[in-house]
Amino acid sequence: MGVIIVREMVGTSSHSWSDAARQAVALASKTVRNIRSIEVVQSTAVVEAGQIVEYRVQLKLDFEYEE
Repeated sequence: MGVIIVREMVGTSSHSWSDAARQAVALASKTVRNIRSIEVVQSTAVVEAGQIVEYRVQLKLDFEYEE
């Protein structure tokens, strides 16, 4: 294994925190190769009228550097 780069990002979903994480990884994988792992740093949600309307996860995305 070579150099690992860590980037932070926020994923969102109207369904769940796990779906928000999946959406973030799916989007990142369109432009980032060699994603190795993620770490969920924080889970939050937006509430309107007493209901959760948006789930958010802040995550660290680890991927291997390519020259």
